[in-house]
Order: sequence, then structure tokens, then C-alpha cells
Amino acid sequence: MDADAFVEELRRADATGASLAHVRRLPAREPTTEPWSGLPPVLLDRLSLLGVHGLYPHQRRALELLDAGRNVIVATGTASGKTLVYDLAFARAAVEDDRRTALYLFPTKALARDQLRQVRELRIPQIRAAVYDGDTPQAERPLIRRNANLVLSNPDMLHAAILPGHARWADFLLRLSLVVLDEAHVARGVFGSHVAMVLRRLRRLVAHYGGDPRFVLSSATIANPTELAERLVGLPFDEVAEDASPRGERVFVVWNPPLVDEDLGLRASAVSEASRLLARLVEDGTRTIAFCRSRRAAELVAEFARRELPGSLRDRVKAYRAGYLPEERRELERALGSGGLLGVAATTALELGIDVGSLDAAVLAGYPGTRASMWQQAGRAGRRGDQSLAVLVAQDDPLDQYLVHHPEDLFDRPAEGAVVDPDNPYVVEPHLACAAREQPLSVDEVAAFGPAAAAAVERLEARGELVRRRGLLHHRGRESPHTRVDIRSASGGLYAIVDEETGALLGTVDEARAFFHVHPGAVYLHQGEQFEVTELDLAGRVALVARSAADYYTQPRDVTDLSVVDELEVDETGPVEAVFGIVDVARRVTGFSRRSVFTGEVLDAVDLNLPDQTLQTKAIWWPVPSGVIEGARIGRAALAGALHAAEHAAIGLLPLVATCDRWDVGGVSTPLSLDTGTAAIFVYDGYPGGAGIAERGFRTWRRWLEATFDAVRACPCARGCPSCVVSPKCGNGNEPLDKQGAAALLAAMTGRTWG
Repeated sequence: MDADAFVEELRRADATGASLAHVRRLPAREPTTEPWSGLPPVLLDRLSLLGVHGLYPHQRRALELLDAGRNVIVATGTASGKTLVYDLAFARAAVEDDRRTALYLFPTKALARDQLRQVRELRIPQIRAAVYDGDTPQAERPLIRRNANLVLSNPDMLHAAILPGHARWADFLLRLSLVVLDEAHVARGVFGSHVAMVLRRLRRLVAHYGGDPRFVLSSATIANPTELAERLVGLPFDEVAEDASPRGERVFVVWNPPLVDEDLGLRASAVSEASRLLARLVEDGTRTIAFCRSRRAAELVAEFARRELPGSLRDRVKAYRAGYLPEERRELERALGSGGLLGVAATTALELGIDVGSLDAAVLAGYPGTRASMWQQAGRAGRRGDQSLAVLVAQDDPLDQYLVHHPEDLFDRPAEGAVVDPDNPYVVEPHLACAAREQPLSVDEVAAFGPAAAAAVERLEARGELVRRRGLLHHRGRESPHTRVDIRSASGGLYAIVDEETGALLGTVDEARAFFHVHPGAVYLHQGEQFEVTELDLAGRVALVARSAADYYTQPRDVTDLSVVDELEVDETGPVEAVFGIVDVARRVTGFSRRSVFTGEVLDAVDLNLPDQTLQTKAIWWPVPSGVIEGARIGRAALAGALHAAEHAAIGLLPLVATCDRWDVGGVSTPLSLDTGTAAIFVYDGYPGGAGIAERGFRTWRRWLEATFDAVRACPCARGCPSCVVSPKCGNGNEPLDKQGAAALLAAMTGRTWG
């Protein structure tokens, strides 16, 4: 594509000159390759047929470390050849001895099947590869266990099927020479904590059968690859992070939607702007992917783009997201790879390394929360080495607007670190029960599960779930504990979303989000079709939906109560102290508002009677003493609004310093906390036991609050808007809010000047 011509078109369309906020040209990078060495002739022949004639230096370095018996994490950019590292590592081993085995773990089923295709392209007869996941027919599973020496799966299947049935995998585990965790940066937060426990259980059973594999992790570029790998696997790692792969020139545009109401500071939505850009690119014949922050946004971007296109092109734009049935996803992947689709609006489900052919442009409908994800998404375009285009469409929220005015934070700062807390007691406990069910646990084996494991064992014993016999811990009970652990969520099981007319399963939603997204009366979108939730069956975990033509969307209302359980750390070095600790949170969805799709105005409000959802989690909080409030010249009547607005803005800016999404955390602010005896602002992880987000915020709280102050101060609105202090997830309808009071308060809390 001609990216420069498209940028010039944007420039002409930008009447005020304010929307085209930044253009960064990233030069092409020529490849550096080195000749093969130490590969069997059959492998050299196969690689030559595939057009691969040498190694990049980072690939060679990784293979040398594996030869030396080291575990390796390769953290390089999109399309840098990470897959070839582990494919070659196992291919060499299999050619030497086809009894050796390997286990590849991918975060999604689609990625595993895409990798199976790439492995088979090598056509190495000694490699007998198969996918073993939840979609694998039962009749094929025994054959795979007996014959495959390369099994491609995911952490979910490893947890729920392979490890509980390890006796049937005994020979495979004995001969296991390589374990791969692809896209390791995805294993962060609570999911990462679960993966860490699953990998420790795997290591334990492999050792039981006498195996001793090397581990290879591949990751996007992140700040802490070695730390991430060692936290996930529990073993020492070497990192390879220098990227010498080729890259075509990329033109990266930051586009700020135009103001539609200057007085209120409201901008056109990122969804509408992204759909317009997607339609324009598709109309030019440009193969484009638009990444969206939510399932709903992906559906809307695809639908709005189709409405702007002529009839002949409308069927060539689709949405792609998690929650679709497997056959739907695979058909969309095939159509995109073959060119049948010209445009796709996707969630992060397509951010990962699935081969969808050569794309020309990537449109990002909102900053994805981390620089690592931003580069992953932008990197899905331009894989042929040609010029490509990436457009980041800023959302009307504090973080995106901050980045619009500070593009150096996007392009010149290193990627964030991935946050994993393998010591989360809500994760450690159930996995210890699973481990004891798989094979009775010794005291030494408990220690391998981390410093939180000993206390977790005591709690399990006190509840009667574990019992000691002859120095070993046995699981007690008839029901397997594996069925109660969903490693994608710390909140329990999934709710099924079912069309009440046909009985078709449309998708799923985890328990933590069910009350917010599929409450009775909620509007739910699926492939451009609109449904309304008619019933939420709490006992059966089913949301029944019916087709709807409503011209509104729904937004839940909720109330939150928070109490401090324990202070873990205190930082007293600033004008206010920052505290990191454990809190109890109780949330209740009390109702919802219906809002016009066209104007966003509230049409009406509906009350709901749903049970409380409670969790104990980690939080950072700031007790704000009266002297700081007086210094900021905030009166008693304005205090609640100032605190509330500062809380909203801080949550919006948290992804700047921690790998998270604002929907991963919650907040509470109060003019008088019974726990601190002062006014206070709390920001907590939205997962039982915590996800490491609040802790990362605590470590960098000064920079976080200073950036929050800068964002609020720089916003041109008068009374507060979505670009600074208005939150799309506020359960109180964004009342009360005082933007000017928030700016004064943040200045006082950080030692800055204001007014």
C-alpha cells in the first residue's frame, strides 16, 4: 500500500489540524543472517525448500543456549522467527532419536492449529505432531497419546486433562526433551499465576517419570523477560532479546478523534473513527485489521464499516473475537488468510501469531493498554517487508489523551514488564489440591510451589481437603479438584449465552463479568446481531437472550464497599504516604441505564436485585490528611467530587506504569475512611488474591500520579470529560466529579504547583 498517500489524505481531512496528532516513520531494517551449522542434511534440505537459508543472530544464540543445557526465553518482535527456534530445536532432537517428545503450549486453540500446519510444512518424517485440546475428538485421543511425539496444546488442557491423566502419558513424559510456552507475555496477571502453578505441576510429574526437559518461552518485547520466565516456570533462564530480523518501513499515525462538543470536551468515539478508517482502507483494496478493546467494540466497528461500504464489499468485512464457536473462528481465519476477507475487526484474539496472510494496515481502536501489545498489533501488518501503515485512534479517556500529547511515551520508552504473582493464595491452594490428587505430595515438593505454599497446605488440611499419611499429603474426596479450577479466571466458572429461540450457544462470559455484561435487560451483540438478555439463571449459569432491534445500549450501575485487612508496605517519602496491602471488597450490581446509541444520553434507569460479589484482593491507597486538603484549598462540599475525579483519572493512567487494562482494577474514594481515619483513595486489583497490578502501581506511584496530574491539567474541558475524569465504568454515574478540585488535590499529593 501507499501509506504516505493515506497519511496525506488524513492531513487534508483534518480541518483543524488537531486530529493528526503525530506521525512517526519507522525505517526498514535489513536482515542479518548467519549460515547454518550443526543441522542434519534432511533439515537443511527442508528449510531450503521453504526458502529459509540462514539464521538470524538471535535464533542462533537461542539454539546455542539450548545446546548448552540452558532454558531460554526469546523476547523479540512480531515475525522475528521465534517459532523456528523451537521447531528446529525439536526437529534436531527428533531426527537423532524419534522417541524423544516435545510439548508445545499456546494461549489459544487457533494458534496451536496454525502451528501444526507450520510444523507439517517441514515434512520431517521423524516428527509425528498432533493437536490435543478440548476440540480434539475423544476417539482420536488414545491414538495421539500412543503415537505422537510432538503434542500441541494449551495450559487449560494441560491442567484439566493431561496432568490428571498423567499415567496414560507416562512414556511421553519420560522422553520429554522440550517444553515450549508460546506468547508467554500473555501469561500475566491471574492467568499467569495459574500458568505458573500448572507448569510446576508438570515439572513435578515429569521428574516423577524420569524426564528432564529444557524450556523455551517466546514472548513479545517486554521489559522483564527473564523475570517473567523464572516466575512462570520456577527455573533459571537466559534471555535472547536482540532482534535482527527484517522489517519493512512502517508509518505510524496517532489520530485523535475531533471534538464534537468543545464545551463538554467530548470527542467522536474511537469506535466510529476506527470503523470509518477501516471502511476507507478496505475500499482502497487495502487488507486491514482493526483491533478493538472489547467484544462489543469489535462487533460495532465491523458493522459500522459495512454500512459505509458499497454492497460488493460489505461481505468482505467481519468481526473476530473470543466467545465465537471454534468452527466460526477457523472459517474467519481461513477467509482472512486467503484474501476472501479484506477487513476484520478483532479483539486481542488475533493479536497473537496466527498466520492470517500478509496484511497492509492495522488500525488500533484505542491504546491497547501496553506498548508491548501496541507493537504486537501494529506488527500484524507489513509482514512481507513492504511498507505498512499503523493508525492508533485515541479513545476519549485519560490514558489515550495523555499519550496523544506525550508521544515519546509511546515510541521512545521501553516496553512494560509483565506482572505475575505466583504466590496468590487463591491460585496456589487449588493447584496444590490438584497436585496432591495427581500424585501424593512430599514436603520437599510443596516448597517448589513457592513461599505461599506451606500456609496454603495448612488451610487445606484444616478444611479436610488434604490429609497426611506416612509423610505424604493426599487429596481427600471423591470429586476431582481440577473441575473447580478455571485457569482463565479467578472468579469461578463460565456463564453460557444461549439464544432462547434456537437453543444455540452464542458465547460465554466468566462469572466475574456476568452480572455486568449479561444481567437481565442487558444488550448483547454477536456478529452484528443485537440481543437482549431475557433471563440470567444463577444456578444453571446460563444467560438466555432474544433478538432485539433496540436503538440503545446498556450500562450497569453498582455500589462498592471496601475495608482494609492488612498493610503490607508503606512509602512515606512523599507529601502523602502510599500504602500497599490487602483489602476486602464487596460489589453489587444495583441496576442499569439504557443509553441512546446515537447520542449517549440516558433514556431511563432500571433497578436490579442481584447478589453481592465479594473478594479479598491487593490494593494501593493514599490516606489524604486534612493538611494536604487544606493546602489544596478544597472545601468540604467539594471534597467528595475532587477525590472521586482523582480516583477516576488515576485508574485511567494506571496502564502507563503497569501491564493491565482499566477494567482489571477497581477504585473507591471517600471523604472519611474508617480504616485510615482520613480522606482516602483506593485502587484495587479486580481479582481474588490480586493480580500484581496494584503492587506495580505502588512501586511507581509517584510517576503514576504525576502523569495523572499532567493529564487532568492539560485537558481543555471546563468541568471534566471522558478525556480526564469521566469513567466509562463508574457505577455511580460519574457523580459527583470536580475536575478542578482533582487537579488541585493531585498537585498537593505529588508536590506540584497548581493555580
